[in-house]
Amino acid sequence: MHKEIDFENDIEQVLISSGGYEKGDPKTYAPEIALFPAETVAFVQKTQPKIWARLTQLDASKAETLLLDSLVKELAAKGSLAVLREGFKCVGKTVRIAYFAPNTGLDPSATGRYADNRLTITRQVKTKSGAIPDVVLAVNGLPVVTLELKNPMSATHWNVENAKSQYRYERDPKELLFAFKQRCLVHFAVDTELAYMTTKLEGKDTFFLPFNLGHNHGAGNPPAEGDVRTTYLWHKALTRDSLMDILARFIHLDVEEKTVVTEKGIKRHRKETMIFPRYHQLDAVRALTDHAQSQGSGHNYLIQHSAGSGKSNSIAWLAHRLSSLHNANDEKIFHTVVVITDRLVLDQQLQDTIFQFEHKLGVVQKIDEDTQQLAKALAGGVPIIISTIQKFPFIAQAIRTLEANGKAIAISTAGKRFAVIVDEAHSSQSGETAMELRKILNRDGIESAIAEQLLDMDDDALSEDAKKEMLREQLKRTKQPNLSYFAFTATPKFKTLAVFDEPGPTGTSPFHHYSMRQAIEEGFIHDVLENYTCYKRYYKLIQKVEQDPEVPRRKAAKALARFVAFHDYEIAQKVEVIVEHFRTHTRHKIGGRAKAMVVTGSREHAVRYKLGFDKYIKEKGYTDVKSLVAFSGEITLKEFADKKFTEVNMNNGIKETELPEKFNTEEYQVLLVAEKYQTGFDQPLLHSMYVDKRLAGIQAVQTLSRLNRTTRGKSDTFVLDFVNEPEDIYKAFKPYYQVTPKGEDTDPQQLNTLAHSLVEWKVFTKDEVNAWCEIWFRNRMNPTGGEHKKLNGLLDLAVERFKQLSEEDKLFFKGQLATFRNLYMFVSQIIPYQDSDHEKLYSYIRFLLNKLPRNTDTGTVQVDDDVELKYYRLQKISEGAIDLKVGEAEPLYGQTAVGTGQPDEEVQLSTLVDKLNERFGTEFTPADQLFFDQVKETAVANEQLRQAVMANTMENFAPVFNKQLENLFVERMDGNEEIFVRLMNDEAFRNIASGYLMRAVYQQVRTGN
Repeated sequence: MHKEIDFENDIEQVLISSGGYEKGDPKTYAPEIALFPAETVAFVQKTQPKIWARLTQLDASKAETLLLDSLVKELAAKGSLAVLREGFKCVGKTVRIAYFAPNTGLDPSATGRYADNRLTITRQVKTKSGAIPDVVLAVNGLPVVTLELKNPMSATHWNVENAKSQYRYERDPKELLFAFKQRCLVHFAVDTELAYMTTKLEGKDTFFLPFNLGHNHGAGNPPAEGDVRTTYLWHKALTRDSLMDILARFIHLDVEEKTVVTEKGIKRHRKETMIFPRYHQLDAVRALTDHAQSQGSGHNYLIQHSAGSGKSNSIAWLAHRLSSLHNANDEKIFHTVVVITDRLVLDQQLQDTIFQFEHKLGVVQKIDEDTQQLAKALAGGVPIIISTIQKFPFIAQAIRTLEANGKAIAISTAGKRFAVIVDEAHSSQSGETAMELRKILNRDGIESAIAEQLLDMDDDALSEDAKKEMLREQLKRTKQPNLSYFAFTATPKFKTLAVFDEPGPTGTSPFHHYSMRQAIEEGFIHDVLENYTCYKRYYKLIQKVEQDPEVPRRKAAKALARFVAFHDYEIAQKVEVIVEHFRTHTRHKIGGRAKAMVVTGSREHAVRYKLGFDKYIKEKGYTDVKSLVAFSGEITLKEFADKKFTEVNMNNGIKETELPEKFNTEEYQVLLVAEKYQTGFDQPLLHSMYVDKRLAGIQAVQTLSRLNRTTRGKSDTFVLDFVNEPEDIYKAFKPYYQVTPKGEDTDPQQLNTLAHSLVEWKVFTKDEVNAWCEIWFRNRMNPTGGEHKKLNGLLDLAVERFKQLSEEDKLFFKGQLATFRNLYMFVSQIIPYQDSDHEKLYSYIRFLLNKLPRNTDTGTVQVDDDVELKYYRLQKISEGAIDLKVGEAEPLYGQTAVGTGQPDEEVQLSTLVDKLNERFGTEFTPADQLFFDQVKETAVANEQLRQAVMANTMENFAPVFNKQLENLFVERMDGNEEIFVRLMNDEAFRNIASGYLMRAVYQQVRTGN
């Protein structure tokens, strides 16, 4: 296949022999109206004989002209997509130009009408302007797709880029065949390696999207055995059934309307975009619906799609498809689809998109009032419900309220099946709130299971009513046979991979995957690590006071670090770096519209940054940089004792809800944030980020990814990081760049071990747990005042015993309680059985933890008056790309045994100051510290040591670590001879160093920080 014509021949042969097409004749094309009129007339004559008869009765000689004139006029007014779906008016009747596949086989005539569609492939069609596209695909005479084909092995060596150029420079966007919405809905540029598509030709500005499978988690296509790499296009995507399905259930017109205030008044901008699914979206929706159709309900699917994957459209297509899905017996798979989201934009997008498919109201209901509205929607069987998860726990209360008002409703789940689409798997599918959703949607199934399992319970400590309620609580956590979950996320945690466990093509979760690497390489998001600059601070503190107070080491370390971070001089230095960098390098990007975000470590930090920012800009007289600040609540500063700082008053009265819109204007360029706008904030003009906060794991990925949105004119991004090391950012991003490996599953036996350890403390007794659970489960929804007192009294017995423990044991015991609570919440979702002892202990512990007194040693250490900053310097230590293509991602691990909270040792303040000075102030060279950091990172990466950490307390881990330490030092000897000799010969020095390293390694492996 060395010629372009051979490529055309092969595609035509496949589509005709097995793709459901018939060969079209280019001579039958009518350039003036851009139709194959004979095909259209023949289709109407065959499928709608009554309408054709009416036309011939009016004027037999003009019947064809009348039909085609009506079609052409409605195409001009409504566009081809609307005419395909709704038909067009002619002589007072609606004429169908196509029939789509029915959702069920209950109506044989509908299946027959679908079979009557005639799809044609026509080559070398000569258009009115003289252009000759290689291939035109038409549905009953209406052109819907064009293809320009190139064969790199031909004599010209032309490839897909030449095909794109042909569309840009040799196809007139005003000509009917190529005009937006008028005839063809999508145009493909294809060679043997790659495929691209566009839904709107705009001359040289035509924008093409990739339509490729992806290869090795990146862009491109994998080799196809015995065929070219783009074979999927005509073997799968463009076959008759596939194309008709895309036209019926995927492609849609997105309309964005904006109101802009100008000097001349208010202008309204309307932007229309024809959305054609990208390959991964098409593949994901079809794979999910095919599996649900064949396997029924009761499955948990994880869809790991990167930012830039078009998740909102994927959710809309999936929701619509699931709401009308039937099995082989023509039974509905799901009676209602519930979309769980916190995004307001998704509400409207879902409604607008699905309305185009169904063209009727009431299919989608957004729950934007109260829980009673949700209860009514569930009772009324609304096909698609959009809600936040927080409303579900209050449904029972809402039903009682409605009954009290004489508006009784009944939510029956008997025989009903539900699909639950989760917009973000982390936030929407954790904790007791998510369990309540399952309890509501499978109430009848749970009640049936209770009756069955009650007979097998040998727990005599609880009454019949208490047993039933306890079983109800246990059963709501496990998989429900009538519920299927479809969870979308770009950054799954270990728990997400474990709970949404339906295996995909690799045999493990996720069920479907579109990687960050592929999204970057395909140009849908920017690589935010491509331009990453790290600064490090070097400073020296000196003690001002004569007395040398004893202070807790860790708390004092934090206090000293906070003293430096909040010091006016440090803030001023960083503000100068940020403002000057922004004005010099960022401001002119994206056509002068570029914006930046400053990520601060706390609310007070953000306030001080805002004060410093405004002061510096005023002193310099700059008018081209203006900032907004975002933080919650109010803050007071020691030096402004009589003033309260809030987001609103620092932003000159701009309301919190108005801030995103104000930041989008040309008036503001920089947004200073503290725990706000670091997730879910979509601002494509964000180009630079200045980070002054410790970031790790998913938080690092989500925060830095605020920069990754693309927009016209945005070619790169920039990060300046004052705090984090490039290695830490690499570790955070690597698991989500290509494949997210999952570590070993949590062993449920750990619960038994942990429960035994808790009993051994003798803080509570089994009888007390049983007595508490009897009251709690027997009348949980409406406990009386007397029952409240009894519940508290039983907990107080444990509280008094807890108070007798040492401070160190209190920390350890509370840590074990919290670990049991979290571990049980997780394990109870994945094990297929119930354990009543664990359920009782879990319920008791949840409330005991709230009753236990807080750690008495919670006072913060104040060092502001005891130390002062002697000198300070910011220095750039690295710049360039953080390359995620190299190395392997570390697996994600779930919760294991309890962590060991270490008591804070008392040290002299001067000693701690000396340590900080040694680390940060010695001749401004961090070489010695770098040696220890490298040893630590090597140890953290050592799998044998990691396993030892997870299996041991810190005390038991120490000898294992010390055995390995000499080898770790020897590996880093080159270039560090002086410190190596000291470590080998000075036992006291080595003991201090090994103790520091052992604790650092243990804590990093345990916490992931």
